[in-house]
Amino acid sequence: MTEMVYGTIPVRDTEPVLPRWWRTIDKWSISCVLILFGIGILLGLAASPPLAEKNGFSPFHYVERQFVFGMAALGAMLLTSMMSPQLVRRLAVIGFCAAFVALALLPVFGTDFGKGAVRWYSLGFASIQPSEFLKPGFVVVAAWLMAASQDINGPPGIRWSFGLTVAIVALLAMQPDFGQACLVLFGWGVMYFVAGAPLLLLIGMAVGVVVAGSIAYSNSEHFARRIDGFLSPDVDPTTQLGFATNAIREGGFFGVGVGEGEVKWSLPDAHTDFIIAVAAEEYGLVLVLCIIALYATVALRSLSRLMRERDPFIRLAGTGLVAIFAVQAMINMGVAVRLLPAKGMTLPFVSYGGSSLIAGGIAVGMLFAFTRSRPQGEIGDILRGRGR
Repeated sequence: MTEMVYGTIPVRDTEPVLPRWWRTIDKWSISCVLILFGIGILLGLAASPPLAEKNGFSPFHYVERQFVFGMAALGAMLLTSMMSPQLVRRLAVIGFCAAFVALALLPVFGTDFGKGAVRWYSLGFASIQPSEFLKPGFVVVAAWLMAASQDINGPPGIRWSFGLTVAIVALLAMQPDFGQACLVLFGWGVMYFVAGAPLLLLIGMAVGVVVAGSIAYSNSEHFARRIDGFLSPDVDPTTQLGFATNAIREGGFFGVGVGEGEVKWSLPDAHTDFIIAVAAEEYGLVLVLCIIALYATVALRSLSRLMRERDPFIRLAGTGLVAIFAVQAMINMGVAVRLLPAKGMTLPFVSYGGSSLIAGGIAVGMLFAFTRSRPQGEIGDILRGRGR
């Protein structure tokens, strides 16, 4: 009778952790991530040897490093996905605070590696990009604040999360890293929309972004140069965009053949930001469509599970993580086909990069932890109950 009145009674589950994890995880999504990582290794074998030769390393130096970073990323993903949402939130708060401090100290202790933007800490044997680790922690913290604001006499969590977003965007713009700044702002906007933001306010925010972009264009040579290159009707064939565009055109539907691509000898970022150009040239549109389908599967299945979730914190955090994961992939591929200005953003689990791989593993692990099946009534039960 109590269950009929108050809902499902929590039952102490004595099932071992691993069997329970395997029973509740979304197996389709985790399979897609593993396939993406395998594709990344495959493309790394094609794209990285020219750069390794140029830098005096063994031919598969970067592939070996990508495999090591990838194993660490997959380990972090699996470990995080086994945690409860409450534990994920606690660890995300700690990780966010550490990443925020690291981001704030970049102008003092960071380096740009000759790329014109101070985004990394050099450790000698490797480098760390704090913004990559900041994103998943920020999403969880912002979702926690938004969910708390919905409680009776709760804190003004939406205003606090917005202030936090503005501070992060300002720090990223100082590097400058407008791509990551836009990604953080977009993730917050999606969560705010799901939390019930007024449409007029979202339109006002979009206008504000356009105004901020105009100011950045007028005051940042780095930003203006990329926008001008994107808007130019002609593509310089000697630029990265020119090489990538030509490679995609040459690849056609089935590609020129494994190992036969030429773009990897011309693009310095062929194994990172423009890895999709290597995929399109050597394997053709077929592989590109497969990669897009894998990202879409993870995003759509995660959103489908989150729609049935009753906890507002889990719904908001999961939606924010999906948004950042999917949009980062869209931006990377959009830049390669010249639908978007160049932003220097990696393709999750496919591009080379230690920070990107490990932070991506943590973020997707959080997402899987939030989308695991739990013994609860569905949100539709609540809506039907209100209608009675």
